[in-house]
Amino acid sequence: MKLKKNIFYAQSGGVTAVINASAAGVIETARKHKNRIGKVYAGRNGIIGALTEDLIDTSRESAAAIRKLRHTPAGAFGSCRYKLKSVEENRRQYERLIDVFEAHNIGYFLYNGGGDSADTCLKISRLSKTLNYPIQAIHIPKTVDNDLPITDNCPGFGSVAKYIAVSTREASFDVASMAKTSTKVFVLEVMGRHAGWIAAAGGMAADSKTEIPIIVLFPEIRFNRKKFMAQVKHNVAAHGYVSVVVSEGVRDGRGKFLSDQGLVDAFGHAQLGGVAPLVANMVKQDLGYKFHWAVADYLQRSARHIASKTDVEQAHAVGKAAVRMALNGDNEVMPTIVRISDKPYRWKIGKAALGRVANVEKMMPRSFIDKDGFGITRKCRAYLAPLMRGEDYPPYKNSLPDYVQLKNTPVPKKLTSVFKL
Repeated sequence: MKLKKNIFYAQSGGVTAVINASAAGVIETARKHKNRIGKVYAGRNGIIGALTEDLIDTSRESAAAIRKLRHTPAGAFGSCRYKLKSVEENRRQYERLIDVFEAHNIGYFLYNGGGDSADTCLKISRLSKTLNYPIQAIHIPKTVDNDLPITDNCPGFGSVAKYIAVSTREASFDVASMAKTSTKVFVLEVMGRHAGWIAAAGGMAADSKTEIPIIVLFPEIRFNRKKFMAQVKHNVAAHGYVSVVVSEGVRDGRGKFLSDQGLVDAFGHAQLGGVAPLVANMVKQDLGYKFHWAVADYLQRSARHIASKTDVEQAHAVGKAAVRMALNGDNEVMPTIVRISDKPYRWKIGKAALGRVANVEKMMPRSFIDKDGFGITRKCRAYLAPLMRGEDYPPYKNSLPDYVQLKNTPVPKKLTSVFKL
């Protein structure tokens, strides 16, 4: 009798308000196919869990606990920023992964992450064939930056967009109240290294019924200090104040990040941060206006309490789809979100080859940015609005969100060798 293969599922990179909804989709769907799938093992702290053979047995969690993942933020099994080197540079890393998968009868590798994760997924699948232990690799899309190609949008983004739009609107009301004698410029720094999708969401704070002066600084538009100051001065003169939403990845005229600290992260990317105080101080120097600034940071990606209902549903759907694709024999693919229409908003699950996804970033189209480079267009609003739509509040207990913390029971190790990171 052929032994049923197990699933290895891992979360990678920066977590989101809805990545656990994808995990729930994976685990719940796998449990419905016990005749074909053994267990779902999760990697503790992402791919590191596979390298160190630190696996979590999700079968030890109750159905109720797995259901609660749908409304719990962050990564329930732990995530990591750990980029595998190329096969040529460190083949042993990949061989170790295959050793662990073979030892635990893992036939399906479901990796929940962004572009770097898609690349890892693809490499592992291809190498596994040469090592005579084929692995079906399915990448599950996740990134708050919304920069994966092929898919219309990325699970995790809609909720961040909603949080930034809400925060920008609320802070703007505050500043408007105090502008006569106090703060006239509020600067909010948001995530987005190369793509300005999150910054664009700040523009959604204003609409035809809620007039708010907002300036958006996109990574796609080179920062021009003189032009920016003129826009700030114009808005303060007209409205008494202005709110500025700035992406961490804004670059100067030479193409250098305004907030480049000269450091790099685990993926080799420039370590960014601090563009909000930088821009705010420019305003003080050039125009003399009193300012306040804030950095959304982890708050924007962990705010499950006001997550977008669309986002939650799509995150859960791509998790389910990944298991179904695996059962259908698919390999080296990623479930995608395909937009059918804006009004009414309708979508379905599609499929993309990982070779077209790995290491490709999707930037904001110029048609989504105003001609002056400081705002969003109607086309952009039509794209963003349905992704932010709907409420899916978590249950509350004692006035706080009732989030689940799993037992995360370890799987007994089978290999005698120890892998050092």
